[in-house]
Amino acid sequence: MARYRRTSEEDLPPAKLSKESLRQVAELFRYLSPYKAKFVLALVALLCSSLLGLVFPYITGKLVDGALSGNGDGLFGDIDSIALILILALALQAVFSFVQSIWFVEVGERSLADLRKDTYQTMISLPMSFFANRRVGELTSRIAADLSQIQDVLTATLAQLLRQTAILIGGIVLIFITSPQLSLVMLSSFPILIAIAVFFGRKIRKFSRQAQDKLADTNTIVEETLQGIMNVKAFANEGYEVNRYRTSIDFFLQTVLKGAKYRGAFISFIIFGLFGAIVLVLWVGAKIVQAGELTVGELTSFILYTTFVGAAMGSFAELYSQVQKALGATERVREILREKPEPIELNAKSSMRVRGDVKFENVVFSYPARKEITVLKNISFDVKAGERVAFVGKSGAGKSTLVSLLLQFYKPDSGRILIDGKDSREYALSELRSQMAIVPQDVMLFGGTIFENIAYGNPNASEAEIIEAAKKAHAHEFITSFPEGYKTIVGERGIKLSGGQRQRVAIARAILKNPAILILDEATSSLDSESEKLVQDALETLMQGRTSFIIAHRLSTVRTADKIIVVQNGEVVEVGTHGELIERENGVYRMFSELQFDLN
Repeated sequence: MARYRRTSEEDLPPAKLSKESLRQVAELFRYLSPYKAKFVLALVALLCSSLLGLVFPYITGKLVDGALSGNGDGLFGDIDSIALILILALALQAVFSFVQSIWFVEVGERSLADLRKDTYQTMISLPMSFFANRRVGELTSRIAADLSQIQDVLTATLAQLLRQTAILIGGIVLIFITSPQLSLVMLSSFPILIAIAVFFGRKIRKFSRQAQDKLADTNTIVEETLQGIMNVKAFANEGYEVNRYRTSIDFFLQTVLKGAKYRGAFISFIIFGLFGAIVLVLWVGAKIVQAGELTVGELTSFILYTTFVGAAMGSFAELYSQVQKALGATERVREILREKPEPIELNAKSSMRVRGDVKFENVVFSYPARKEITVLKNISFDVKAGERVAFVGKSGAGKSTLVSLLLQFYKPDSGRILIDGKDSREYALSELRSQMAIVPQDVMLFGGTIFENIAYGNPNASEAEIIEAAKKAHAHEFITSFPEGYKTIVGERGIKLSGGQRQRVAIARAILKNPAILILDEATSSLDSESEKLVQDALETLMQGRTSFIIAHRLSTVRTADKIIVVQNGEVVEVGTHGELIERENGVYRMFSELQFDLN
């Protein structure tokens, strides 16, 4: 079961802190702009909270000196007063921490909601050529996993990073003020710690990115398997899919465990290095206290400051890893946002109504992903409004491609398609598609109710109009036989309904849309005789007064067509009615008929 897979090299380069990656992050930060006032206030609250945290070691040192000397500090009073000041500082820090936490989460969640909306809107507005080269699981991973990673950074990591940076800078300044000699001892280990941090950071970044890719692969397998669950069970391939998923999970697990080893080693080194530095500071500090150059309270303050600085440095390992993941996620999301969407109007209300004249003039087309293969070669034909036209030909002849061009899923390489004598490219895309409806062979129903699925053809339709459409589609009878009637849940992709029932719901949806141009793509080919009769009757109702394009392999469904267009190897080889084409000796249509019917 070969499937297209984007490798890491085809996807995106490893995320790293560079001018370009930071520029992309800065572009996403425009989503914070509507909430910048609250964001600034959150920053102020965070700064106040961090500064009050740095006050704690200083006042604690004064409390220790006051206890040892038996006299209060001249500035702070006795030890009771010092303790009260300490409690008040902690209370204020708690208030500021609460406020900044709430505001950061609010700003982060609101801006991320805007980003989610824009990403989904862009994705759903992209042309079919984009989706032809992507897997569903990969795209859902962009919406789910990558945006969640950005969410974590906006709502938690960013605030924590700013807090720890403020504590680190403020702590270093204060330890130099307290004791320059001890500060030099403590900071002498910085170059080694930084060098090792860079080494481990690169390794952690590499494995984090690989883990993201492997996890996306496993999600894709689940998505594809569940979407095709009927095929999986029909081919008894549960074991194959389980093994495929297990193999993917094993690759993911191996990658995660490799990354965990480096992360664990990094954290262990940081712990050893930082606490080793604290031991060194205690030893040197004790000597300085013995020499009378430093008080016990000042040493206590220095040690607490050192602990704060060490904790801040230790947290940067995990925070840096989170930032790396967010950079990778940002690149992936930006890749979608940079794509050029189709010129559609999301809430367009069209009053335009085309007659339904259609003309193909020397249309040549190759799919963007396979430019070397010409699918359609100088296709020309014309259809009058209200005519029923059937496309006949072998699989791969180009029949479905013709209707894809009519719907403007793709643009012709050369030639043009005229609607009512006007180049289809001159119409607003949303308006043109609003004039068309398609009933495919494999009907896609959404996982809501029957009522909602029919209403998809016209979301503004009334309940009476929806029921009337169902009656015309011969669907009202089976719908009302269900205990919940129109409120019956159809299940994922309509799995709770039979093939004929799904087809009639799709026909009701098309009737409700009231299109000028109708496309029937093998609409009855997979149905039993009874279902086909009901669906065919519904289609007859649907086709009345509309230009209808019928794609069919079974020629019994196209005998009544006003015009039959025979397509072979991307070219129109015959045009005529059933009676005209059947009379042609050695004709392609006649050959197809002889294979399906006994002409005698």
